[in-house]
Amino acid sequence: MDNLVTFSITVFTGFFAITNPISNMTVFLSLTQGADERTKRDINKRANIIAFIIVVVFVLLGKYIFELFNISIPAFKITGGILIFYIGFEMLQSKKSNVKNIKDVHIDENIAVSPLAIPILAGPGTIVTAMNFVANVTPFQVFLVIAIFGSMSLLTYITFRLSKYIVKVVGYNVISVIGKIMGLIIAIIGTGMIIEGVKLSFNLLS
Repeated sequence: MDNLVTFSITVFTGFFAITNPISNMTVFLSLTQGADERTKRDINKRANIIAFIIVVVFVLLGKYIFELFNISIPAFKITGGILIFYIGFEMLQSKKSNVKNIKDVHIDENIAVSPLAIPILAGPGTIVTAMNFVANVTPFQVFLVIAIFGSMSLLTYITFRLSKYIVKVVGYNVISVIGKIMGLIIAIIGTGMIIEGVKLSFNLLS
């Protein structure tokens, strides 16, 4: 039971850091600036539903993707760890990750698909993190990962819905600090994945 609690906390922390709803709500505000409330609500809902579906597909089919392309779990963990560390490092440097860079996006409900759902909410980092959590785990733990990401999608939806008020109360400076903390957590998760991948490669795990 303790292992499941620890696993759940780890998964939630990882998803919260990589999806970063607090920092991403400023992106949502900039993308939907000038849109009416109904359009904002529709974009918000569609983006989170699409992101959830994308992550669930990779969580459920990740094993078959590995087999199809002959990808080993250690190689995946090391490569994924490097990618996640890079995203976290960029956040610490106050840079927008290349996988989340947005230019000249017009107010259109299609922004719910791109760039909001992909790559902001369900980008490479999120997908790699999700697939890492379900590598070598029980079916119940797979269900837990899906349920936790579902709750994270709901939390992101609520955060985006209240984004205008949150920014007004908290301020951009505090949000920037939170972004850096999330970047540090992401970098640590990436480092952990690399270490775990190396241990698996050399059979160093107990």
